[in-house]
Amino acid sequence: MPHSSRSIGRALSGCVVVALLTAACSTGGPSAPSVGTGTGAGGNGGTSGTEAGRGSGATSAPTATAAPSSGTSALSPTATTPAAPTSTRPATPQATPQGPTTLLSGLDIAWSVAVLPDGSALVSERNTGRILHVPKPGSGGASSVAGRLPITRTEGEGGLLGLAVPADFDADPVFYAYYSTDSDNRIAAVPWRDGTLGEPVVIFSGIPRGRYHNGGRIAFGPDGYLYVGTGEAGDTSLSQNLGSLGGKILRITPDGDPAPGNPFGGSPIWSLGHRNVQGLAWDSRKRLWASEFGQNTFDELNLIEPGKNYGWPEVEGRAGNPDFVDPVAQWPTSEMSPSGIAVGPDGAVYMAALRGQSVWRVPVGADGTAGTPTRHLQGTYGRIRDIHCVGDRVWITTSNNDRADRLISLPLSAVGAG
Repeated sequence: MPHSSRSIGRALSGCVVVALLTAACSTGGPSAPSVGTGTGAGGNGGTSGTEAGRGSGATSAPTATAAPSSGTSALSPTATTPAAPTSTRPATPQATPQGPTTLLSGLDIAWSVAVLPDGSALVSERNTGRILHVPKPGSGGASSVAGRLPITRTEGEGGLLGLAVPADFDADPVFYAYYSTDSDNRIAAVPWRDGTLGEPVVIFSGIPRGRYHNGGRIAFGPDGYLYVGTGEAGDTSLSQNLGSLGGKILRITPDGDPAPGNPFGGSPIWSLGHRNVQGLAWDSRKRLWASEFGQNTFDELNLIEPGKNYGWPEVEGRAGNPDFVDPVAQWPTSEMSPSGIAVGPDGAVYMAALRGQSVWRVPVGADGTAGTPTRHLQGTYGRIRDIHCVGDRVWITTSNNDRADRLISLPLSAVGAG
């Protein structure tokens, strides 16, 4: 298996705690894509950072029915309305923010947000390799550039992608980053030292990279292992190949070894048949949900089970084929292009939509079925890349590729919660 693992000695470090605000936005009218009736059995798909690579890769005609419905940037934690321009001055702290608040602006594709135990956050900037530190809202202070990782940035979807923070971060302040080099995609453990980055240590490498479909979402599961969404890098044959890391969800230890209990022996592979996984989140029942960026027909929400095959490139969307797992919900590609996802305090799955320029709320049941999805923030902020529920707020990042992207805080009601 083309990966490497190394043990890391990690130095204890402090976190810089500084300021910002948070805040509420108008919602778009609901729209109802099709939802599955099973417990997550069946389908494929994948997710990617842009829809530019949708047409790459051949697939057989899907049998699912059509779903209905309709560089260098300024760093700014200013509180502002959605239309406010980028500013480089820190915000004045507020004790109880109410409306929408820009926590960070002037970003060159804020790809991933990782919240630290002290309430501050790290933000990855895809195109520059920078990692920015955002203070806990209301704490006072200013955001800062914590450092830069050694990415190789070319046209397409590579660069600095996902960030993940383990549960033991306070005792052992190391976070994880997924990024592209000139030869592969890899994961590094990065020490956090007084608000700056220590020397990154590569713990896992050899993930296929391409112009499109580089995957990149990483997250620690309830079991303490690191889950990794990869893409097939434009080579559709990789998704069904258990000898390749492409088009998979992987499950590894913090040192980069295959996690105990993986379904394919000593392999890091957890599930296969993915096109380009871009969102990973667990609900209160410890079920793993993943967003899937389809090719030309359907985007998907999948319930992930170990060892299961989600069908790409043989099928796209629901196919009713017993060899593959059907999606729990699916959308026409014009309405979704999903990226990051989160599970809210109400138990619903919230999905950031790029091409769809929305947040979709998907209620899910104890049996793994989905209720009727509703659409929110349609067109308000343009393309939305990542989403996190933070206390009684929801944080989103925009992805309009104009070097003016933002991290925005909203009340949960802005995305249909509670």
